[in-house]
This record gives sequence, structure tokens and C-alpha cells, in this order.
Amino acid sequence: MAIIDWDVHHGNGTQEIFYDDDSVLYISLHQFPFYPGTGSAPERGTGRGEGFTLNCPMGAGSVEKDYLNAFQTQIIPALHRFQPELLVISAGFDAHRDDPLADIHLTEESYGRMTQFLMEIAGQYCGGRIVSVLEGGYHLQALAKSVEAHLRAMS
Repeated sequence: MAIIDWDVHHGNGTQEIFYDDDSVLYISLHQFPFYPGTGSAPERGTGRGEGFTLNCPMGAGSVEKDYLNAFQTQIIPALHRFQPELLVISAGFDAHRDDPLADIHLTEESYGRMTQFLMEIAGQYCGGRIVSVLEGGYHLQALAKSVEAHLRAMS
């Protein structure tokens, strides 16, 4: 299983659960430094799990191009190496440019594009098995549009 977490906050709890586990690839894109203060790039796992945590910290002001670059240069290659049997998306939509909590500038189209990348991986390695869990979004119109773009890309 691979977990891809694109909530604007680092998924420190999820990372902690799987930090020494080599059967789960945990990937997080998040604004850094930002709450909760974890998720730096050198945090890569420990013991058997070393190398099975991939943090992609994004600076304040990051835009879609920055996120897609992280997908193309780090995330997609890591998923190809790992070849997961299931993808789980921790789908926070609070990195939208209209969201009041952070300083990332994604659009609803950005979420659709990231979802398309993951759908390709799911088709290649997972028999299409992909689970998406809504985590957050605090601007209701941006949240609705982002979830819609995400679901359209999944269908």
C-alpha cells in the first residue's frame, strides 16, 4: 500500500504509524515549515522502514507547477519503484489558493491533475484500487470545486 497525503499540513500521525514499516510507502506534500513542524525531507523512515517515507516539503507561495514537479521527479518514480497494490489518498484540499489557512496556491484543476497521475499508477500496479479520504478544506466553494475535479479525474 502507498499513502499519498497532499493536505497542506504534514501528516505526522500517519508518518509515525508507518515510520519503521517497509510494507507501506508514505508520501506527503505539505507546506513547510508550517504546523505541526514535522515533515522535512530528511525524515525518511527508520529501521526496516528507512526509505519508505518520502516528504516533499513545499515552500509558502508554491503553485501547481511546483507540485507537479514533485510528482514527476520524486513521487511517480517512488511509486514505480514500490509498485503498490493499493493507493490511499489523504485528500486535503486546504492547499487551494482561496483557502485561508495556508499559503499554497493550488487550483481545483491542480487536484484533478494530481489525481490523474495517481489514477495512472493505480491502473498500472493496483488493478485500479484507489481510496480517497477527505481530510480538509476551509473555503467551502474551493473545497466543493476541488473535490469535484478530484472525483471527475477518478471516474
